[in-house]
Amino acid sequence: MGRVSRAQAEENRRRVVETASRLFREQGTHASLTDIMKAAGLTHGGFYKQFASKESLVNEATAHAFGELARHHENGLEQHGGQRAAAQQALIDTYLSPEHRDNPADGCAVAALVTDMAREVEDQEARRIYTEGVGDFAEWLATEDEDGITRLCTMLGALVLARATNGSPLSERILTTARAALSASG
Repeated sequence: MGRVSRAQAEENRRRVVETASRLFREQGTHASLTDIMKAAGLTHGGFYKQFASKESLVNEATAHAFGELARHHENGLEQHGGQRAAAQQALIDTYLSPEHRDNPADGCAVAALVTDMAREVEDQEARRIYTEGVGDFAEWLATEDEDGITRLCTMLGALVLARATNGSPLSERILTTARAALSASG
């Protein structure tokens, strides 16, 4: 089998990072390299041609997930004509929805990776990326009256609890109650 072109190698790397980002949000950072490479449509052996270690993939996939989150915030602001309060409310409504609860692979990296990052050592790059991403998200949620941390904690806590209680009436109540509280406080 011949060598892969530089363009193809870059495309393969991008595909692995995107796939890992989704699988880590869905399954946690313990998702196996074999599963990641299979989901990306590549062989396990090709992993080490692209990445030095799984840790380097976790770093890139975490950065990718937070890049998606930042783009989502920018798009929301654009869709609401630069009206930050309207964009924030739309985000809250989407964030605290059954669709977001039920689809962690395509959802928020803050909620999906919270327990994995809590277990990481403090000086790991992925944890630094995560911490900066949490700060940026809180800043994006800030209003004239608050710094955004309360809103983020409410959203995150509600989503995590709704996911943990999914399948019960309590799950929907958690989402509805948190959405109503944040709408009233906004």
